[in-house]
Amino acid sequence: MTVSPPAPGTAPAPPTASAVLRARLALAAPTLQAACAALWQPAGLRPRYLRYLGAMHALVRASVPLMELAARRCAESPGDPLADRLGRYLAAHVEEERDHDAWLLDDLAVAGGDPAALLAAQPPTAVAELVGAQYYWIEHHHPVALLGYVLTLEHNAPSPRLARRLARDTGLPPAAFRTVHEHAALDGGHAADLDALLDELPLTPAQLTAVAVSALHTADGITRLFVRLTAPGGQ
Repeated sequence: MTVSPPAPGTAPAPPTASAVLRARLALAAPTLQAACAALWQPAGLRPRYLRYLGAMHALVRASVPLMELAARRCAESPGDPLADRLGRYLAAHVEEERDHDAWLLDDLAVAGGDPAALLAAQPPTAVAELVGAQYYWIEHHHPVALLGYVLTLEHNAPSPRLARRLARDTGLPPAAFRTVHEHAALDGGHAADLDALLDELPLTPAQLTAVAVSALHTADGITRLFVRLTAPGGQ
C-alpha cells in the first residue's frame, strides 16, 4: 500500500496523549530496567523474591481503594468533561484488579513466607511515599492524575518468561509465581485499553502534565523500591 505524503503546507497531526506519555516514560525506562535486572539476578534471589512479594502486596492492595476514591471524586464532579468517561473506566478497572493482593499472599505462603506476619508489619516507607502521592493528587488536584500511576504499572508488566525463570533460579514451585504469570498475560491488554482511553479523553495540557508527573513519580518510586529490595537486607 502506498501512503501519500501530506500536502505541502499541511501541518503533521499532533501526537496523541498516549504517545506523549510513552515518550516521557521512556526517559525513566533505563534506570527502571536496570533496577529490575538487579532485582531478578540469580544470586540471593529466593529471599529477595519473598521481600518482593511483601512489598508488592503493600503496593497492590492500595490499587483498588485508589481507583474507588478517584471514581467517587468523578461522580461528585458532574460538570467536569472528563468525569463520566474517567469514572466508568475506573469502575471497570477496579473489577479487573480486585483480589490481586490476595494472589500475592497466596504466592508468599507457597514460597514459605508468613502472610499473617506480613499483614501485621508496617508497609515500607517507599510504598507509602509512592501511593500517598496518588491520594494527595486525587483529593487536592484532579483524579485524572491516577492514570499516570496505572499507566506506569501496566506498561511495565513482567515478561511472559519471567515466572518460569524465577521458578528455575529459586527452586520454588511454579505456584509461587501466580501473580507474576497472570500479570504478564493481563497487563498488555490493560495497557492498550488505557492508551485508548487517554486518546479519547478531552485532556487539557495541564491535565496531561498531571498524568505525566504522576507516571514519572511512579516510575521513580518503583525504581527506588526495587533498589532497596536488592540491597543487602533490603526492605
